Amino acid sequence: MLRLANLTRRFGSVAAVDDVSLDVPAGQMLGIIGRSGAGKSTLLRMVNRLLPPSGGRITWDGTDVLALRGRALRDWRCTCAMIFQQFGLVPRLDVLTNVLLGRLNHRSQLASLLGLFSAAERALAVATLQRFDLGAIALQSAGSLSGGQQQRVAICRALLQEPRLLLADEPIASLDPHNAQAVMQALRRINREDGVTVLVNLHDIDMARAYCGRIVAMRAGRLLFDGAPAALTEVGLREIYGDRGAPDAAAALAIA
Repeated sequence: MLRLANLTRRFGSVAAVDDVSLDVPAGQMLGIIGRSGAGKSTLLRMVNRLLPPSGGRITWDGTDVLALRGRALRDWRCTCAMIFQQFGLVPRLDVLTNVLLGRLNHRSQLASLLGLFSAAERALAVATLQRFDLGAIALQSAGSLSGGQQQRVAICRALLQEPRLLLADEPIASLDPHNAQAVMQALRRINREDGVTVLVNLHDIDMARAYCGRIVAMRAGRLLFDGAPAALTEVGLREIYGDRGAPDAAAALAIA
């Protein structure tokens, strides 16, 4: 279980995340919604240890995540993989090599520096690409792909870290509806077939309702809603998104 207790992050006098407590059972797919600036990205970055909290605790199956240092912290970032809106691929490298980069923390320093990957690792990378219908583009440069393809390659790279927790920060924000569906289907498949816990930040309310078994909503750094998608009413959305409200996904996206 991932447990956040009174988690806070301040930037000067502004609390980007304000006293958030949240338990996420293993194997859950959790959607996090809210306006831009609500604290969603800051929350995920603290869980991955990309940002230090100003206060509070983060534990994973009883392990104090904030106490991890050195190799233990690098191992945590394998256990807790993260994908971003901007993909983070190396455009000049082919797709297969980009995916293999997910193995770097599992290899010796010398092998990593030389870019040496075993036959078993290459086979795993190819199988992962094929699993998400990307096998045919394994030798293409990552920079030649569509946004949706690049995001699915980034997901494959994260899977080669062998994560138990996957954090996705606005993974479909820059994608068209077709590619957004493909990425969300990939995340749900990983959650259901691999048992990986998934936390995903989303602007699109309909996507959150369709793919996430639980939704939490943030506003001004605080949690305003935590429950099943069906319980997220128009009144609740107006509270989350402000006086202009968000009665549907399009409205939410327009003001988020």
